[in-house]
Amino acid sequence: MTRQKTTDRPPVFNNLIENYEYLGLPVDLIDPKNDFTIHKLMDIHGELPFKSCVYRANFYSFLFIKDGEGRYTTDDLEFCTKPHTIYFTNPGHYKSFEWHCLKEVYLVTMSESFLKENVHANIFEEFPFLLAETVPARVLQPEVFAEFEPLYLQIYKEYFSNSPYKNKMIGNLFVVLLLKIKEYFWEDYNPIYEGNRSSQIVKNFKRTLEKHYRELSTGKAKRVFRAQDYANEQNLHPNYLNNVIKTKTGKSVSTWIIDKTITEAKSLLQNSATPIKQIADQLGFAETAHFSNYFKKYTDTTPVLYRKHLGTGVS
Repeated sequence: MTRQKTTDRPPVFNNLIENYEYLGLPVDLIDPKNDFTIHKLMDIHGELPFKSCVYRANFYSFLFIKDGEGRYTTDDLEFCTKPHTIYFTNPGHYKSFEWHCLKEVYLVTMSESFLKENVHANIFEEFPFLLAETVPARVLQPEVFAEFEPLYLQIYKEYFSNSPYKNKMIGNLFVVLLLKIKEYFWEDYNPIYEGNRSSQIVKNFKRTLEKHYRELSTGKAKRVFRAQDYANEQNLHPNYLNNVIKTKTGKSVSTWIIDKTITEAKSLLQNSATPIKQIADQLGFAETAHFSNYFKKYTDTTPVLYRKHLGTGVS
């Protein structure tokens, strides 16, 4: 069964609720106030088989298949899902999926902001595979898959709890899960899977973007990079770089810069006692008022109110 709209251009979704609403799937098990989701796919798909349209997802997805059968595509990568498969995708890819059997399958999604704020402040330094273009699915031995199962089941339990520490507990559990992925997926990862020249450009851009904002937040860099700077890093014309990034990820270089600035701002507001004036300076804003207006434009709240909501009490 397929229940979704059809358009000439694949739709773009910034979170799972947008994704499921478009596909005609129920969203009542998803917390609309949280950038993190986890649910059992058998609770979502009432009728099988189900086949989705092609779409672009601007969020991270992790799939844990203990017992299920179907098919996934990510850009040019296609594979059959089978028991004991673990698969994850990073934002910006074209995707589609189909399910023929769903007995025990869990899907986890999250934003970069959630990763930075609740999992690890230097998430991409510790787990570089989260910047990779494509990572092939792995079918694990049952005893290896069993090491992951209690972790995602505990995350599932915490997600539906009312604990005020829910996100922090989920974040810490997810660190262990990512370390397990790093242990079993990444040590023998073959860079050939990174694909063609365009994929390499995207990978290098993401790494440079992450490295530069890490240096900004620690005071090692004083000037914010513009599109021209990122093009210079790869000896490319800015227009060519932008075309590659927009084609491969669905977002322009400038949009990537905006999103990264907001993500870093949120991380600094939550994970430190740094005054807002200093955060503004670290992120390249000459005036605190300019930073506040910029932050409000893209989040609908001010840095002061955002921090107050988090309960840090620092201005």
